[in-house]
Amino acid sequence: MNKLSSLAAVAALSLGSVAAVQAADVTFAVGQSGESTMVYRLGTQFDFGTLRQYDSGRLTGYWDAGYTYWQGDETASNHSLSFSPVLVYEFAGETFRPYVEAGIGVALFASTELEDNDLGSSFQFEDRLGFGVRFADQEIGLRAVHYSNAGLKQPNDGSEAYTLHYRVSF
Repeated sequence: MNKLSSLAAVAALSLGSVAAVQAADVTFAVGQSGESTMVYRLGTQFDFGTLRQYDSGRLTGYWDAGYTYWQGDETASNHSLSFSPVLVYEFAGETFRPYVEAGIGVALFASTELEDNDLGSSFQFEDRLGFGVRFADQEIGLRAVHYSNAGLKQPNDGSEAYTLHYRVSF
């Protein structure tokens, strides 16, 4: 736990330095894992702008850094830090702009145990798919995130989380 607390402090300081240079968005998420463990996530995003403009919408993306708390029983709770580039296709719209997103990043878990799953290592890859709607300086959406070490170490049970998230821009 001390190792993860130190990493969280370093991540927060680093994110604070980046946030001073460019505006950051904040995301709050709540959901469940595939094993019915409650999942709570706090994240920050830094847009990397429009990559391509189309008549039907635009391709954008953002860097995502987050802290996730996996609430299980005493032996099954866990914490993770993650970082991921995410590509987003935002459909054209005036007030409401639907979007779909996908990304692959990395995560570091405090423990290799998550409920009945043995992750094999603290290092995990984070794959995500999501969709939602953007309006004003906010968005609400659903996400499915899969964690796995890609067979780098056995066992590799992996885990999934399904969350409802809310994002606000500052």
